[in-house]
Amino acid sequence: MPSSVTIAKLSYSGPDGHKLFSDLDLTFGPGRTGLVGRNGVGKTTLLRLIAGELMPSGGAVSLAGRLGVLRQQVQPGPDETIADLFGVRQELALLAKAVAGEASVEELAETDWTLEARLEAALVQLALPIGLETLLATLSGGQRTRAALAALVFAEPDLILLDEPTNNLDAEGRAAVAQMLAGWRGAAIVVSHDRDLLERLDAIVELTSLGAKLYGGGWSQYRERKALELQAAEHDRDVAERQVRDVARKAQEAREKQAQRDAGGRRKAAKGGAPRIVLGGLKRRAEETAGGLDALAEKQARLARDEAQAAREKIEILTPFAVKLAPTHLPLNKVVLRASGLSGGYDRQAPILRDFALEIVGPERVAITGPNGAGKTTLIKLLTGELAPFEGEIRLGGKMAFLDQQVGLLHRYHSIVDNFRRLNPEALENDCRALLAAFGFRADAALQKVGTLSGGEMLRAGLACAVGGKTPPLLLVLDEPTNHLDIDAVEKIEAGLRAYDGALLVISHDRAFLDAIAVTREVRLGEGLSQVDSL
Repeated sequence: MPSSVTIAKLSYSGPDGHKLFSDLDLTFGPGRTGLVGRNGVGKTTLLRLIAGELMPSGGAVSLAGRLGVLRQQVQPGPDETIADLFGVRQELALLAKAVAGEASVEELAETDWTLEARLEAALVQLALPIGLETLLATLSGGQRTRAALAALVFAEPDLILLDEPTNNLDAEGRAAVAQMLAGWRGAAIVVSHDRDLLERLDAIVELTSLGAKLYGGGWSQYRERKALELQAAEHDRDVAERQVRDVARKAQEAREKQAQRDAGGRRKAAKGGAPRIVLGGLKRRAEETAGGLDALAEKQARLARDEAQAAREKIEILTPFAVKLAPTHLPLNKVVLRASGLSGGYDRQAPILRDFALEIVGPERVAITGPNGAGKTTLIKLLTGELAPFEGEIRLGGKMAFLDQQVGLLHRYHSIVDNFRRLNPEALENDCRALLAAFGFRADAALQKVGTLSGGEMLRAGLACAVGGKTPPLLLVLDEPTNHLDIDAVEKIEAGLRAYDGALLVISHDRAFLDAIAVTREVRLGEGLSQVDSL
């Protein structure tokens, strides 16, 4: 039987009573389907409902085939190894016993002599040639993601659920994920904001506050069809709203004309000395006519309003926001960062970086790239002062702001507005509120505690607080800024960074993002060395 997922009349409300889905109907058949939608719309929740980790409020989920799940990264235990991740520790112990000639007849019958070869093949497929006893805690985030994907491939499920599989992956890892999915013969549902990966899939399901809709083809085909649908829906809404106004105007004109006719009739009757009974009849007929006109006008208005409302309901209501970074007026020849002879890491006897040098002049846009584990985040920590170097010197030429992947500059138990005031004490109340509103935090939304925000909301809040003061930073440093953001938010942040006139230093594996923000220079790290290339 082909692998599939059937969702029928699915409804789900969170612990706080907020409804995410209502009467959702979907079918995922064989093939690779991307699941996209804005942060907070419920993509990960839908995966958990499919996996049986959550119980729906209503409806049902039916699976055909064995299920495998790749979840968003969790911190491994201190002693957890690759073998533990694959769930084969006991099988490997039995194989070792058999190879040593210490296994009983019964144990030899249970020994899987192909196990090591299959494990190695799964790791190689995900470009991760490491030993089975390697501790997961010693791997970078991207390496752990690849190891989890290799374990998923090794388990040979019929259908797989992948939640942001390329987050934190280097170019080699992203290519390995794409290659793995290209060869997948079962059903795959992939939650992702990776536009390159989505382009390679067979179909896209968009999840919105209005429900879910399936689009054939990859990312670009979905975007084209979505744009045409939105254009048509907005046209229908505009026509329907114009009809409401036309009906109201025509009804008012009809009432005014009837009032004029009635007034003329009364004047004529009075002038001719008509009896009271005739005047009374004229009055009743006028009232009946006016009542009939009002009833007809109300019916037409009601129909027009219903059509307008139906047209509006086809368009998702979104809270608009933009990323508007204040001008820095950074001169072209000003050195904003200079690092020379830099060595550092976590063990003085084995530094991750040796004799590193970098200079950023004027509004340059520098990307730090390289394979997972090459030391990109370590370099950023050294340059921003979070980690003290073993050797070398770092000089800044002005104010710098740093947003790490956890947006650590924000205090989790404080509101967005309180964080803004702490980081920008000179800002006036109106300036503070206006800037937060521009980033999508209007009125009470600015009073939310940072710890309650989604990943995308937190990055927006961090950007607003970091660059929103009267003296914006000359250098903005970002570590994987697109992780956990929906694509609409990514595109808005790209637009804001394109318009930024300060210097940028960015860690990112998202090539589409780097292209969109017009990176001018790339620093590639690997094997403790660095190479600087102009793009």
